[in-house]
Amino acid sequence: MNNESKEKNVKKKGKVKGKKKKNIFLRVVLILILIIIVAAGILLYKRYKEEGWSGVSKTLLGHNEDTVNKLDKMYCLLLGESQNLTDTIMLASYDPKTQEAALLSIPRDTFIGDNINNVSEYDKINAVYQYGVGLEDLLEDVRNLTGINVQYYLKVDTKALKALVDEIGGVYFKVPIDMHYTDRGQGLYIDLKAGYQLLDGDKAEQLVRFRHNSDGSTYPYEYGGEDLGRMRTQREFLSELLKQCIEKMDLNTILGFLDIAQQYVDTNLDFNAIKDYIPYILDYNVDELKTATLPGESIQAPPQGYYVYLVDEDEAQDVINELFYGAKSDDDENSNTVDGEGTTIEQTPQEETSDLKVEILNGSGSTNKLNEVTRELEAAGFEVVQSGNTSTTSNSTIIDRNNATEAELITLKDILDVDSVITGESSESRDVTIIIGTDYVM
Repeated sequence: MNNESKEKNVKKKGKVKGKKKKNIFLRVVLILILIIIVAAGILLYKRYKEEGWSGVSKTLLGHNEDTVNKLDKMYCLLLGESQNLTDTIMLASYDPKTQEAALLSIPRDTFIGDNINNVSEYDKINAVYQYGVGLEDLLEDVRNLTGINVQYYLKVDTKALKALVDEIGGVYFKVPIDMHYTDRGQGLYIDLKAGYQLLDGDKAEQLVRFRHNSDGSTYPYEYGGEDLGRMRTQREFLSELLKQCIEKMDLNTILGFLDIAQQYVDTNLDFNAIKDYIPYILDYNVDELKTATLPGESIQAPPQGYYVYLVDEDEAQDVINELFYGAKSDDDENSNTVDGEGTTIEQTPQEETSDLKVEILNGSGSTNKLNEVTRELEAAGFEVVQSGNTSTTSNSTIIDRNNATEAELITLKDILDVDSVITGESSESRDVTIIIGTDYVM
């Protein structure tokens, strides 16, 4: 063999060795990746067996024990749309710290105009969306009605309801009365028998859209009447739907939910706003959901005789405080509240209200934050003796002037989300001064 042949063989062997080394390296990398995937799968499966989907999501999102303490109560306006009409308007809240959630139905004929003696068709709340004014304007109207600074909306087409119900194989629900109604113009045909039964997507849509039968009969008065009865049925069905979705949740149904949401849901919520809430929502017991209707009465208003729902502001404030802030009204300290449908809202006994006099100084630059803190304090039983603005400050502060009790200070710290309290000069006019900083999150 000549020198040239030897040299070629050496190069060939070098290439073979190089390929072998490369192949060995790739195999090692693939094996390591496989080990990581298997280990992650075992960890997630273990969390699933121990804590269900909640544990899995906490692991994927990198949650720890302190994560929930950093999450604020979330408010969202839920809208059910059919043929450009908002048949359903609900204000929803969820607090991951306390695992409390509530739904407040807002009748679609609720009056939002300026003059009850000069009502037009545009003065009903469902007209805000129907006539294309916009969802942001609808949010503003709900803020004015409730005093709650709701920022998010979730608009769902009834097609989504049908698809979701079919995705989980139907929902078991007790239909309250026989329902028979035909509206060829809307393509709406309702034919349901009263009683506990499995509803598919089509029947579920019939249920939530029902107001009255073709012969004019409707829900019995004790159930809630026409519109109030429909809102009650919608809330109760939604509760059952949520419960049965969670019970049947697996990877396939999750993918199905996402596909449905992409097609039929419009929202200004983004993933970053809600991702940290997901594990706690999965732990939520839907049986604990509190529900009510915005109190008021239906009247025929001049000059055209339009029927509108006129909110009773005093009763509405009591229901809102109880539903979203857990506060009892003055006439109802030792009993349960009855909502606009005659449905009892069960509440645990509340502690006695505090005699603490609170001064609020707003250094956040936001009137909404001042209103929110004021509402939270009053709902917790404190007396807000005065409020005003101060120079902008980054940190919220609590100043104890007259030796507030430990329980009172704990409640104040929870409302303002601060860790410590400063001792200040005593005062006859106020016991505590609260300074709202730009760090306060509603």
